[in-house]
Formats: sequence, structure tokens, C-alpha cells
Amino acid sequence: MSADVAFAPSVDRTAVLQRRVRLLVGAVIVYNVLEAATAIAAGALASSTALVGFGLDSIVEVTSALAITWQYAHHTPSDREQRALHIVAYSFFALAAYVTVDAVLSLTGGREADHSSLGIGLAALSLVIMPIASVVERRLGEELGSASVVADSKQLLLCSYLSAVLLVGLVLNSTLGWSWADPIAGLVIAGLAVREGRTALRGDVCCAPPSAILSESSDSCCS
Repeated sequence: MSADVAFAPSVDRTAVLQRRVRLLVGAVIVYNVLEAATAIAAGALASSTALVGFGLDSIVEVTSALAITWQYAHHTPSDREQRALHIVAYSFFALAAYVTVDAVLSLTGGREADHSSLGIGLAALSLVIMPIASVVERRLGEELGSASVVADSKQLLLCSYLSAVLLVGLVLNSTLGWSWADPIAGLVIAGLAVREGRTALRGDVCCAPPSAILSESSDSCCS
């Protein structure tokens, strides 16, 4: 057989990976709680619905991360895989619903936010942190063969997109007065969130299977 074969991690390696998942998710929860409090406070001061929405999105992400924490607190995480995956999926839908409502209200209500240096700094920081956390969590999920962990990593990736959208929106609003830029981009993000939520709900997320698979199959899934 010329094809390379990928096997499930050993018991010891699995324990190490599960511990890393718990540590990473714990760190993400702490960061998102601080992010939510900062964004909501900054949004209230600047009358920025985008910043407040970003803070509430962080709360949604905490819900998703808590589902993974709950799953991996069990001695057999695979027993809670489907329930955790469903929680992550519905977190995507909640995120999409809020972003859509907020974007429509911003477009139809003509609300304009003040300049927020704190908001710009927070969006820039999240744009650095969240992609890294997403990549690390995705790799852990793929090696563990955990669809829920991979799905949660996509939640972090969406946070990265939202951070970029928020940063661009705040900068354009502050420099050019383009208050419409943020809600338009937000609607695009909402569409992506719905797609990822449907994928997670079906359990059709890319991750390495717990049993041996041909490497070609894994590559085609994860490409």
C-alpha cells in the first residue's frame, strides 16, 4: 500500500490533547468575558451599536466555549460530542440573529456612533488573538477527531472576521463618516454564521476520524 495511513492518537496522546483543549478553551472564556465587558462599556460610551453587538457576540462565544468545557470535563468526552456540537451550532445561529438585527437597525435607523479609540484597540487586539486561537483549536480537534472542537474553532474564526469588520467599520466611521460600512459587512458575516451553524448541526465538520483513515480522505476534507 503506497498511501499513508493516519491512526487515532494513543491513550496518552489523547489525554495530552484533551488537557490542551481544556486549557485553551478556559483561556478563551476568560478573554471573551473581558472582551464582552470592554466592548459593551465602550459601545455605551460611544453610542456604537457595532461595539455593543461585538460584546454580545463575545457572550455567544463564551456559551460555545462552555459547551466544549462541559464536554471535556467528562471522563469520556465522546459521550457528550453530539450535545456539545448542537450547542455550538445554535451559538452560530444566535450570533447570526443578533448581527442581522443589529445591522438592519443600524441601516434603517441612521444611527451614528462617536469615535472610540478603545473600540479600535480592542478590535485590533482580537484580530491578532482569535485567528491564532482558532488555528490551535482546530488542529487539536482534528487530531482528537472531535467535530465539536473543530466547530468551536470555526466560531473563533468568525470572531476574527467580526473583529476585522468592526475595526474597518470603526475606522471608516471615524475618518470618513461611512456609518453604513459596518452593518453591510455584518450581514455578510451573519450569512457565514448561518452556513457554519447548519454544517455543525449536521455534524459535517472537517476533523480527523477517531479510527484509521486514508490520508487522501483527510486532506480532501480539511483542504
